[in-house]
Amino acid sequence: MSEEQLQPIIIRKKKHRGKHGHHGGAWKVALADFMTAMMAFFLVMWLVGQKPEVRKAVAGYFRDPGRFSQKVEAGMLKGSSSPMKTKAASQRAAPKEREKSGGPTKAEKEKLTLTAKNILNEFEKQEVFEKLKKNIKITLTSDGLRITLNESEDGAAFFEPSSDKLLKSSAILLMIIAHELGKLTNKLVIEGHTDASSSDGDYTNWELSAARANSARRLMDVSGLDYEQVNEVRGFASRMPMIVEDPSDPRNRRISIVVLYQHVASGYDQMEIGEEVALSD
Repeated sequence: MSEEQLQPIIIRKKKHRGKHGHHGGAWKVALADFMTAMMAFFLVMWLVGQKPEVRKAVAGYFRDPGRFSQKVEAGMLKGSSSPMKTKAASQRAAPKEREKSGGPTKAEKEKLTLTAKNILNEFEKQEVFEKLKKNIKITLTSDGLRITLNESEDGAAFFEPSSDKLLKSSAILLMIIAHELGKLTNKLVIEGHTDASSSDGDYTNWELSAARANSARRLMDVSGLDYEQVNEVRGFASRMPMIVEDPSDPRNRRISIVVLYQHVASGYDQMEIGEEVALSD
């Protein structure tokens, strides 16, 4: 063999170093920015095609999200919630609008009346009821069923003096109320009231009335009332006396539990959006 035939074959392998595979991760950031921009673009295009009231509602939400209720009957999109007033869900608490809605149905009135009778029947089984019978008032009003528990002229009936602490002897009555109202689907409002006597220090009649209403709510929450049933807890201080001719009468110290008619409760679930008032500089 010649020298050329005996010469070995040499294969060289080159290693590629310092290269950026697929240009690194910069393309992912660019794609994310592009998708975000496209979503914003389509959202703007959707808003441009909506009615003026929808645009106002969206603008109002971003100005003050806290004003908007979570529970509404209709939304701007199917399956969504909306603060806008709709034809089916625009009944407010004002008397004139309640009249337009036709008021509560006969069946609803009968149901609340039966609930009131059941509460009274359970009350009569308690020894403390005989003593507090004059401190309890149950009536049907334009808002719904109102249960009022007021203090006595001759001593504490439901709360310790100048305190939101419930008396054990009468707390059983609130527990009975909670058990019966928990069987309903109606929404509730719990109100606290005081008399016009002056309060000491920073703990005013406003704090006391609200604290007593909230104390009643806490007991009712663990006594059969559905947590979602309570729409509001209010404190009125001495602004709405029951004994109008004598605001200092101890009987003005009371709590009221209002079981709302369905058409009244719908007004609590709506936030009416109006024209924004421009403030001058």
